[in-house]
Amino acid sequence: MISFRNCSVWYGQVIGMNDITVEIGPGVTALLGQNGAGKTTMMRLISGQMRPTTGDVHVLGLDPFANVEVYKKLGYVPDIDNFPEHISGREFVYRMARMNGMAHPEASSRTDYVIAEVGMADRCDKRLKGYSKGMRQRIKLAQAMLNDPDILLLDEPLNGLDPVGRREYMDYLNAIASKGKAVIVSSHILFEVEQMTRSIMLMHRGRMLASGDLRSIRDLIDRHPHRIRILTEHPREVASKLMSLPYVISAEVDPSEQEVEIRTKQPGQFYDALPGLVLDDGLRVYGFESPDNNLESVFHYLVEA
Repeated sequence: MISFRNCSVWYGQVIGMNDITVEIGPGVTALLGQNGAGKTTMMRLISGQMRPTTGDVHVLGLDPFANVEVYKKLGYVPDIDNFPEHISGREFVYRMARMNGMAHPEASSRTDYVIAEVGMADRCDKRLKGYSKGMRQRIKLAQAMLNDPDILLLDEPLNGLDPVGRREYMDYLNAIASKGKAVIVSSHILFEVEQMTRSIMLMHRGRMLASGDLRSIRDLIDRHPHRIRILTEHPREVASKLMSLPYVISAEVDPSEQEVEIRTKQPGQFYDALPGLVLDDGLRVYGFESPDNNLESVFHYLVEA
């Protein structure tokens, strides 16, 4: 749906994006990076607000810059708020529908529908001036869904949402993606994004460090063996057994925590062998986890590299 080919963006002497080539298809894709990484620049390129200094961007096969045909198929939730504070949430969404070219009957029915979809039906008649940050995020999402877009762009959409609201918001985005649409979520909060999708694009200082499935990206970082923690009442015995495996590089024992942390460059083989070790050798294991199979560790390793 979206393609970048050797895209770079310069702001005077400052580089905002450095020679990025990537394709984005249907589903939820998380665009991750610290502030200043280039996430907002990429959003602006997709939404046609700016052109790349060099390279090409195509959205649904078209150049998105100032392209009305692309805008008809896009929904955009910016990170900033710029509401007419004296009107209600319903009136704001309705006005956006009218500006989108809808006649009154369609604008009215579509406004009611999207407001209900984002869980604001019981609060939409209050003035925007009294809205919390979470309510504002929902109303912004409602206006972005007015045209039932094929591509939905959300810049830091989870800011200000409480835990329940965040879960509902993420479920709604996944429901949209399940219809074959592309949902691109920009964020710098790793643990939130990890609950939403495994498809990620990691940016750092204008460069695309990695893109694709989180686990596949982690498997490619060969210079950092995978860490796997085994929880057991007999950590020394278990460590001894595990070190006999040819693909286990090291094992560290922590008797006080009743755990063993092993390092391996072949986690798939280790996970395949672990059930047999537990059953055949009678190892008393009551849990295991990998601190490396999370977004924070992957981001740390890539930035470090």
